[in-house]
Amino acid sequence: MAHPKRKHSHSRTCKKRTHQKLPTPLLVECKECRRLKPAHMVCPFCGYYAGREVVTIKLKEKKKKR
Repeated sequence: MAHPKRKHSHSRTCKKRTHQKLPTPLLVECKECRRLKPAHMVCPFCGYYAGREVVTIKLKEKKKKR
């Protein structure tokens, strides 16, 4: 196998790595509550998917101050 004659510089290595990144997640607006949620997933805020309720979301109760 061929071997490089010289070491790649730091800047050249970094230029090569510019495309190795995670894509930003695709977020869409929920049709029920209008909040952003991941596409093709049940809304974590209202529990709706494709116009019908799939999961019942329980509301957190606030602690009363004494």
